[in-house]
Amino acid sequence: MTTSIARRIGAAFAEAGVTGHLHAVDIDSGAEVDAGADQPVVTASVHKLCLLVALHEQAEAGRLDLAERVECPADDRTSGPTGLAAMLDPVLISLRDMAYLMMAVSDNGAADLLLRRVGLDAVNATTARLGLERTRALHTFRELFAMLREDTGPQGAPSLRSPHVVAGLRALDPARTNHTTPRDMTRLLGAVWRDEACLPGHCAAMRRILGLQVWPHRLASGFPFDDVRVSGKTGSLPTVRNEVGVVEYPDGGRYAVAVFTRSASTAATLPAADAVIGTAARMAVDALRARGSAAGGPARPGADGPGGPAGR
Repeated sequence: MTTSIARRIGAAFAEAGVTGHLHAVDIDSGAEVDAGADQPVVTASVHKLCLLVALHEQAEAGRLDLAERVECPADDRTSGPTGLAAMLDPVLISLRDMAYLMMAVSDNGAADLLLRRVGLDAVNATTARLGLERTRALHTFRELFAMLREDTGPQGAPSLRSPHVVAGLRALDPARTNHTTPRDMTRLLGAVWRDEACLPGHCAAMRRILGLQVWPHRLASGFPFDDVRVSGKTGSLPTVRNEVGVVEYPDGGRYAVAVFTRSASTAATLPAADAVIGTAARMAVDALRARGSAAGGPARPGADGPGGPAGR
């Protein structure tokens, strides 16, 4: 069955014009769907999840106070289209609220301010402690963008339309940028949802923040039901569209899913490439739910999902 669902997911990726790698796991039973789960992949902003866990680990250890307020001057912020990165005036904000901006709207400015407080070494120590052997942060988001500017040369962003330029970007090479595997990310999500990453209060706070992400066009698009909760974190770079998250059903079923894709096209707007993340995730979760029902697990609505057939 695993081979069959992996083939179907691969076909969905191909139809959307992307290559993709996916891992999905039932957080409670450990049943899994593997469609390239151990492939090294570029994290992009998905790595903010690792920073979030490291931040809460530091708070748990008493090394920082999440309510601590930080002055964020108007200049010297990491660039980006959302949150502090897009604001024009000085801001006084708590570490906790910066973490919210980092996760809910993928604020690069907030992420790098938190990295100054936490440190890359602490992020890597946290992922190592949790057994994420193939996950590592090599640089800050500001350094990542600087690397992109160097690689695009004097033409800047317009050169990203060239497949030749994109093929040479260090930011798209897992060996030279922040990286992970789909399996590592579902392991991290499982640890947060089982209260293993930190003390229960800190894990609950992280689950809350992940549930506040505003982007509905990737993972959440595969689960258009009022009674299914999707919590996640996206990541994007030229040709890269990722999301990792947890899907929770009203019958108690909960599934960690990690989807990492690369598009053949260099276009910045590719709705099909975004949507296939939700499609592939739904296929994997449906397979896990069907497998759980066949094994005599708790009563669940099954592969059709709540309220009616799949694809309604």
